[in-house]
This record gives sequence, C-alpha cells and structure tokens, in this order.
Amino acid sequence: AIYDKDPNGRVACESLVTTGLVFVAGEITTSCYIEIPQIVRETLHRIGYVEPEHGFAYKTCGVQTSIQAQSPDIALGVDRGGAGDQGMMFGYATNETPELMPLPIMLAHRLARRLAEVRKQRLVDYLRPDGKTQVTVEYHDGHVGRLEAIVVSAHHKPGVSLSRIRSDMKRLVIEPVVPKQWLDRRTRLFVNPTGRFEVGGPMADTGLTGRKIIMDTYGGMIGHGGGAFSGKDPSKVDRSAAYMARYVAKNLVAAGVADKCEIQLAYAIGVAEPVSIMVNTHGTGKVSESSLLKVIRELFDLTPAGIIRTLKLRRPIYLKTAAYGHFGRDDNGLTWEELDRVNEIRRAFRHSHGRPHRQPKSSPNVRVAPLPPITAGNGDGRPVQRSRSS
Repeated sequence: AIYDKDPNGRVACESLVTTGLVFVAGEITTSCYIEIPQIVRETLHRIGYVEPEHGFAYKTCGVQTSIQAQSPDIALGVDRGGAGDQGMMFGYATNETPELMPLPIMLAHRLARRLAEVRKQRLVDYLRPDGKTQVTVEYHDGHVGRLEAIVVSAHHKPGVSLSRIRSDMKRLVIEPVVPKQWLDRRTRLFVNPTGRFEVGGPMADTGLTGRKIIMDTYGGMIGHGGGAFSGKDPSKVDRSAAYMARYVAKNLVAAGVADKCEIQLAYAIGVAEPVSIMVNTHGTGKVSESSLLKVIRELFDLTPAGIIRTLKLRRPIYLKTAAYGHFGRDDNGLTWEELDRVNEIRRAFRHSHGRPHRQPKSSPNVRVAPLPPITAGNGDGRPVQRSRSS
C-alpha cells in the first residue's frame, strides 16, 4: 500500500493474528499516509474470514497498531547505500521442473492454490479458509523418482463426514494437480489425518510474520538465513538479496552451467558490498565453482542499490507474494524470475572461462513434464504449505 504512493518508503512491519485480534507493529518512514486497520480488514475479507462461525471475522475482530519511524542509526547506513541489516541470504535453482524449482514445494503450492480455488468456486460447500499441504518426494541419485506422500488438511464446517472430505479432496484437489507418472501403489495420501479440522485459522493457531519461511522459499531443499521477506521494503537485504540470489542461480542453471545451483550471500549492516559470496552446484556443475564465482562478481551488482535497480524493486508488486511462495512463479512483475541474463552468462564463459559442457536438449535431470496450470486465488491469504524431500 505504501509503495503505491511512496516508492522510497521504508517499512519493517510485523503482524500477529490470534483469536479475535490482529496486531501490526514495526517501523515505517514514509511521506504518505495509509489506513492500516482498513487494509487489515480488506485483506481478511479477501482471504475469506467473513462469517463469525469461522471463529474469526473481518468486521468484528480487533485491530491494534504500534508504528514508529525507522531508527536513525539504521538510516545512516541505508542512506549511504549500505545493507539495512547483517545476515545470510540463499537462492537456489534446479532443472528438475520447468520453473527451475524443487518439485516438492512446487506441488505443495499448486495443491494449496487448488484447495483455495475449490473453496472459492464452491465446488463443495463445506470448506473454510484455512488449509495446509505437504508433499514428500523420493529422489533416486539426485533425480525425481516418485511421490512418497501427499498431505492435504482442509478446514471444514461441522457435520461433514471424513469419508466425503477425503473423496472430494482426492478428486477435486489432488488428481487435477499431481501428475500420475509419479504416483504408485506405495504413495500414501493423507487427507485430514487427525480425522477433523473444524477449528482453524487464528482461532486455532496464533500466526506471526516469518513463521513459514521454508514454505516461502524452497521447501527445505537448501539452507535458510532465518530472515523473513514479508513486511520489509527492498532496502532490507533479507528480502532483496534473497530475490537476487534466486535470480543469479536461476539464470546460471538456465544457461546450462549447472543442473543445480545454490547461492549464499552475506552482508554487514551499513556496508554495500556483500562480505561473502558462496556458490554450491551440489556436484552438478559443468564448470568450476571458482569460475562461477568470478562470473557472478563480473556480471551482477550485488549491492543493495544495485539489486533494487536491477530487479526494479521499488514497485507495488509484493501483495501477490504473500501466499504460495516467492519463487517459481510466472506472475508479471516478479523480475527475479526472469531469464534475461542467460546469453550474457554463456558469452562470459565462452570468452573468458572456457565453454561449459553443452547441456543436451533433454538433460537427464529434466525428467518432469510441465505441471498443469492452476488459477491463482485473487490475492489469497496464507494457507500453510510445506514440502519435504527424502
């Protein structure tokens, strides 16, 4: 909302949601005014917390705020183009899916999108706004082998039989999303495995910004520095440097220099250049990791100002990232998903570092068909999604 009016605003806000109450607190420095309680209620309505019987309703819940200006000590460093905090940020790409993302998290997000779609289109009449998904994938020598388990937990109104819910979720949610080639007789499907999910949302679980950072990223496939993305403007490297690390890793994999690529960046508060850059291709590199590191330093500006400029981050694009993860998406405006540096990377290796092994058109690691498209949920809230690999 602030970036609609003030692209240079600085925001570091957290939200806590519990039974009957939303609490928003943090630091904001901006030239504009926004009505935070109104934004909160509009968001809750869009998510689907409309009726009091859901245990939480946008009209009747309390909204409290505690907002102050950014610390002048932090502003000193940021004003000079330095990082807004210290920390480590990770980015990753793998060619096991067309989105260059790990398969478990991609399937988990698509299942969650589909669950929300089934509710909003009222394909069944008993679903409520909460929901969780989880996918376990079995890998064989680093390649996708089969699906070990699928978990769908669907928030529902009282009086609906478990057998009906399980049948509907299999038919309407799982089967339209999960490709059959990864399912076998040993694949386990868990739908509401406790037997009941009538009490959900903030009435059942207190929610806090940053408690689902693995779902926001790569589903546990790589490490995480611990910093959440949401509620932060791009001067905060927790957000912007993680986006840049994904951008670098994705373009490297698309250029064919590795099948998998993990980038780690580390920053010191008030310092512009990263204090550390690490590259790990997990044994799939076509060139040395030292060569990759040299090309990254040559081609990519990894200062906070350079990242913001490269990825055009001072735009009101962040609402869509509040659900279904920040990566592996084709939404317009998410510049860190663009593949506009591939040719530049290939030229750099061809001219200076030796030609990388040509990646075959059908790489052994590209073993998955494109996943079926699922319509996004019009600015959903955050149904929890998880993915695991074994």
